[in-house]
Amino acid sequence: MAATLTEDLIQIYDALFAAFGHQHWWPAKTPFETMIGAILTQNVSWTNAARAVRNLEDAGMLDPHLLAATDTADIAPLIVPSRYYNRKAERIREFSRVYVAEFGADPAAMAAVETGELRKRLLALRGFGKETADTILLYACEKPVFVVDAYTRRIFSRYGLLPEGASYDQTQRLFAESLESDAELFNDYHAQIVRLGNTICKKSPLCDRCPIREVCGTLRCAVGRG
Repeated sequence: MAATLTEDLIQIYDALFAAFGHQHWWPAKTPFETMIGAILTQNVSWTNAARAVRNLEDAGMLDPHLLAATDTADIAPLIVPSRYYNRKAERIREFSRVYVAEFGADPAAMAAVETGELRKRLLALRGFGKETADTILLYACEKPVFVVDAYTRRIFSRYGLLPEGASYDQTQRLFAESLESDAELFNDYHAQIVRLGNTICKKSPLCDRCPIREVCGTLRCAVGRG
């Protein structure tokens, strides 16, 4: 009997969990730090984004009220490791102003907003794409929204579960429609995908080390097996 898509996805997650353990993602001390980290990690590795977060913290600037009131010229030098720092400084200040004005700088008040409405509000912010908005929804607000990134598209198209060039929405539906709507599961599943894509399923993949290579007979990685 052929496995269902749900069973395939659960088997993949279980194999990743067995190989890597729980990822305890997103690494942050507060929800607001997670929100700022989501902006800083746009188009850059988490390592560099984390350095920028720490710079803000060390300068006593990891505070929504301070960031909302600070000139971008004073924010930018602190976030140089994240690249595109002038642009990101503007995004951080604009987001902080909205967070203070509309949510009272209260993560609980922000999380209380209906998911679709909050996503729409975040996407209306300049420089906020779907991945950034969904990262905030999942990791800061604990909403059951599956985050999609380049690793997700790469891995699941290689295994034939997505077509080449699948859109963000198409990729997100693969998980949202096949798995239980569970923020904790979505949280660690996405983190496991990032771990796999960053260490093994690279552009030049290390297929002999892949923990999901033999997870399900219905899956055939186009790169590793032909």
